Amino acid sequence: MSEMIQTENLRFSYPVEEGAAPVYALQGVDLAIKKGSFVVVLGHNGSGKSTLAKTFNAVLLPTEGVVYVEGLDTRDENQLLSIRQRVGMVFQNPDNQIVANVVEEDVAFAPENLGVPTEEIRQRVDNALKAVGMEEFVTHAPHLLSGGQKQRIAIAGVVAMEPECIVLDEATAMLDPIGRREVLSTVHRLNQEKGVTVVLITHHMNEAEDADRVIVMSDGRAVMDGTPKEVFTQVASLRSMGLTVPDTIDLLDRLQKDGVEVPLDALSVEECADAIAGAFDKISQEG
Repeated sequence: MSEMIQTENLRFSYPVEEGAAPVYALQGVDLAIKKGSFVVVLGHNGSGKSTLAKTFNAVLLPTEGVVYVEGLDTRDENQLLSIRQRVGMVFQNPDNQIVANVVEEDVAFAPENLGVPTEEIRQRVDNALKAVGMEEFVTHAPHLLSGGQKQRIAIAGVVAMEPECIVLDEATAMLDPIGRREVLSTVHRLNQEKGVTVVLITHHMNEAEDADRVIVMSDGRAVMDGTPKEVFTQVASLRSMGLTVPDTIDLLDRLQKDGVEVPLDALSVEECADAIAGAFDKISQEG
């Protein structure tokens, strides 16, 4: 599995007043994200996670260091179109990405601007709407859809560009639980069935449970990096950064502190239930 995105000593500072010292939102981030992987980036507000996301398709350019997209340097203006064809972005508010009054026209907008032939655009729109489970809404008005449906249309607009990677920057933050499930189901399906690399920026810990990899940002640095179980079992460290843990891990941690022998890495609801049942069976047998 080759690398989709690579950062080397990535540092970024937003503009400051003349004469003021720069404040770095990213401070020497070194990451390699593999093609076809599903990566979740977590962190509290101000941790640098959204800034990091915006460097992945050259919305923001490095102040220092470098970002490569399949070997293309994001600082090279001549490669900008190629980079953004490879990495599509979905942002927090879908209303900011919807540009047309009819769903199919909105999904067709990006391919049209890329100069894709008309007959191919029709096929791409149909395929994209099918990929996100919204093919029945082809002639609907986007503004009449629910938040989750709007976000799926925004994702379809990106999918129609046929990117190899989709970065979702807090794309579930404004949605209710049903909307979040719709969007997560969509991006997991794109990852599993289409092989699309997914980078999900979020502050919802439970959204990371099924990821291949979890990266935790704090103060502009990647301070944790591993599988969900490897990261979420570091309960004390996560809480020291002002982060929570998934509900299952929180419950197991509290049981451990009460003297119940349960594993801390039973992440899914099923694993957690089995672990607790096993622990209390053992207690009853010993009693």
